[in-house]
Amino acid sequence: MDFLNAIIVLFNFTVIPALAYGSQLALGAIFVTLIYAVLRFANFATGDMMSFGTMFAVILTYYFQSLGFGLGVLPTALLTIPFAILMMILYMLIIDKFVFSYYRIKKSPPVQFAMVSVGVMFVTQALIRIIIGPSDRRFLDGEKFIIKATEFKEMTGLAEGITLKSTQAITIIVTLIVVSIMFWFLNRTKTGTSMRAYSDNEDLALLSGIDPKRVVLITWVIAGILATIGGVLYGLDKSYRPFVYFNNMLPIFAAAIVGGNRKSIWSLPRWIRYSFCRNICNLRIQKIYFISIT
Repeated sequence: MDFLNAIIVLFNFTVIPALAYGSQLALGAIFVTLIYAVLRFANFATGDMMSFGTMFAVILTYYFQSLGFGLGVLPTALLTIPFAILMMILYMLIIDKFVFSYYRIKKSPPVQFAMVSVGVMFVTQALIRIIIGPSDRRFLDGEKFIIKATEFKEMTGLAEGITLKSTQAITIIVTLIVVSIMFWFLNRTKTGTSMRAYSDNEDLALLSGIDPKRVVLITWVIAGILATIGGVLYGLDKSYRPFVYFNNMLPIFAAAIVGGNRKSIWSLPRWIRYSFCRNICNLRIQKIYFISIT
């Protein structure tokens, strides 16, 4: 029984949170990898762009809730994701048109692009604080738990229980769907093949008749989708606080580096592994250690 209790604690405090957090990091890591591979610069505004898209989802969620719209046991925020994605894509295209395109035409080095993205990061942070403020906001509604620890203990008779939040399950399922679609898009469609060709060799891609403006446009559209979905899933699981998204930039970049492979579906286990390492090194290990010595 002690062994089973230890396994349950491991799942409850490490495995399930690691799967959920790794899934959230995966979407941000694909965002970073896509921008770096196709547009050839490290986008330090990644965290705040995720926050920007989530901000619209939060505002629309409050609006829908005031009108009485909802999805029953599912979060109302899922209804707002398409609208938030449209706003995020629009913002990204405006930023690219008035900021990044100038340096792309000048063939600026990647370091200069990275420094420009830092400026975009500060501008995005300022806009978020002006529109919604810096406060912590919770916008989760519907059924919060799929399995509660007390119910699990009653069913199994064990001393330890498993808690599975609905947001954790939604995050894992949605991430698997998005990553699979990305893998299919990049490897099985003509547009995805064009993006990969442009990423591998820009000059050869231009000679092959690939339109660079279309590739850039599609890249920002996909980035907007990934940023918004990843940001909303993280906000549902935790809460929406703009500064937290800025702090997530380092874990996202670390996950992107650990992933390494552009074939996103094969990088997913590496992102999950990185999340496991973070959770195992977290304070949750104290509870597991306590059980093992008592």
